[in-house]
Amino acid sequence: MAKHRAPEGDPTDFDAATTALDDVSGDYTIDVAHTRIGIRARHAMVTTVRGAFTDFAGEAHLDVAKPGASTVSIRIATASIDTGQADRDAHLRSPDFLDVERFPELVFTSTDVEPVDEGVYEVTGDLTIRDVTRPVTVEFTLTGSARDPFGNTRVGFEGALAIKRSDWGLTWNTPLDTGGVLVSDRIQVEFDVSVIRAA
Repeated sequence: MAKHRAPEGDPTDFDAATTALDDVSGDYTIDVAHTRIGIRARHAMVTTVRGAFTDFAGEAHLDVAKPGASTVSIRIATASIDTGQADRDAHLRSPDFLDVERFPELVFTSTDVEPVDEGVYEVTGDLTIRDVTRPVTVEFTLTGSARDPFGNTRVGFEGALAIKRSDWGLTWNTPLDTGGVLVSDRIQVEFDVSVIRAA
């Protein structure tokens, strides 16, 4: 999956960025170098395992005057799951969970965008995991917009989504002797997104 590369120079040096821009309408691509798509799940009813997908791509169309005309799509390579533990990651890639050989991508495609507060938007769309497509709604908060030192127009968003993995057919689990199960059904997906306006 192709990744967007940051401009030449120090890609993390945005201190010289200008103040928020008045109109950020336009077409954008996700800046992979400054975007995180994370996950969290309870493990053994005791602790939280955190991880992230490291290979993804996406596009967005932002319309400030008519937010409902805005769109977003994200494609995530399932094999890129990384929780920092090789054996666990291999299990997550197996047919018990993401089954990456048969289903190499997760896909989210928006169907509606509604403003709910200043700088806050509910983005409804179709989430496809393992060829199962279900509607979800993510609340995104606009975290800022700026012209960076390389001349790029950037916009940032943060959001989170709680899903039941069993709704997408991810039902593997192991009961615990003390009650409960090894892996929670509820999964939290976290988005910290930076997009760059297309030239």
